[in-house]
Amino acid sequence: MKRVVLGISGATGAIYGIKFLEEAKKAGLETQLVLSNSAQRTIELETDYSLDYITKLASCQFPNSDIGAPPASGSFLHQGMVVAPCSMKTLSAIANGYADNLINRAADVTIKERRRLVLLVRETPFSPIHLENMLKLSRLGVIIMPPVPSFYNKPKTIDDIVRQTTGRIFDQLGIENSITHRWSETSQTLTLTDGLAI
Repeated sequence: MKRVVLGISGATGAIYGIKFLEEAKKAGLETQLVLSNSAQRTIELETDYSLDYITKLASCQFPNSDIGAPPASGSFLHQGMVVAPCSMKTLSAIANGYADNLINRAADVTIKERRRLVLLVRETPFSPIHLENMLKLSRLGVIIMPPVPSFYNKPKTIDDIVRQTTGRIFDQLGIENSITHRWSETSQTLTLTDGLAI
């Protein structure tokens, strides 16, 4: 069984972390969930999901204050870690090795152990500080993945958009999935009004 650590920080977009848990459960993945205190508040404000429902989706759940939890150790093996969404505060802490809570410590460990770390950074517009932190981490091999929607799959609902991004997270972790609507040579060619193919 493949194991993934999931951190949900307090940035807007908690639905991305929730959808990842739902799809991971369907796929039979083991998930180690860490919710920040701000994330719990954001979930209440942005969604109709209960914390009880969310925590039951995960295989295990740890308080963000529990620095002694398994994901805080490099000897704890996993396929990779996702922070969805990732606030600029969490991004800054990870970029500067400030491991003051379990999400930040688990991310720090993921980097030092050369495992995959995917950050769904949520902010707009990005300031130079945000961009410098992202560039610093990207150069270390961290996957910086703002949840920018694709439209070639012609999404009809917010859930369509969120599921597409979730499938792309699976891709970045090297986990096969059928969630993502994939572009292929058989896809319809898009054309401009002047007839030039894109």
